Amino acid sequence: MEKIRLDIIGMSYSQSQSGAYALILGERNGNRRLPIIIGGFEAQSIAIELEKIRTPRPLTHDLFKAFADVYNIEISEVIISKFSEGVFYAKLICSDGTNIQEVDSRTSDAIALALRFSCPVYTYESIMTAAGILMEEEAELLKQHDDPEPEEMPEAPVLFSEATMLELKEMLQSAIENEEYEKASNIRDEINKRK
Repeated sequence: MEKIRLDIIGMSYSQSQSGAYALILGERNGNRRLPIIIGGFEAQSIAIELEKIRTPRPLTHDLFKAFADVYNIEISEVIISKFSEGVFYAKLICSDGTNIQEVDSRTSDAIALALRFSCPVYTYESIMTAAGILMEEEAELLKQHDDPEPEEMPEAPVLFSEATMLELKEMLQSAIENEEYEKASNIRDEINKRK
């Protein structure tokens, strides 16, 4: 199965889930985004490593890296390997120089470790198809929508379950542009339910 390389695009605070964050991964050389909801601790660990902030004492992911270094274990890549019922699953591909092992991981922990080991993050086409947001396609659909009167757009928020597909796609584009990735993820899920 061909792997798709992902890069960290950004992270934002979740409006709907207290203490949660939306981590946005982007397809390298592509226009799709993969929003993943993560906990506050993992978000902090990722942000600290992205900003290269040194803490006085090692965080859990730093401790894991130090432990792996002592025993000459490397993480060569992280694979987001499964998406089921709104949950992402990941694997760490580890090596001691002789043996290669796959280790199950939460996706947020896997990303935090990938940053510390400077290793690539991948996923599969099936996951990008199921959970990814295609930026170019959404923008094209909005351009094709011929609604010349902006006053006709509904001002009140529309419930996702009651919205038309076109309204959902417009809301999705707006949520992405406003960096409301949690909302975008919920809208994407509603669109996928209807397919």
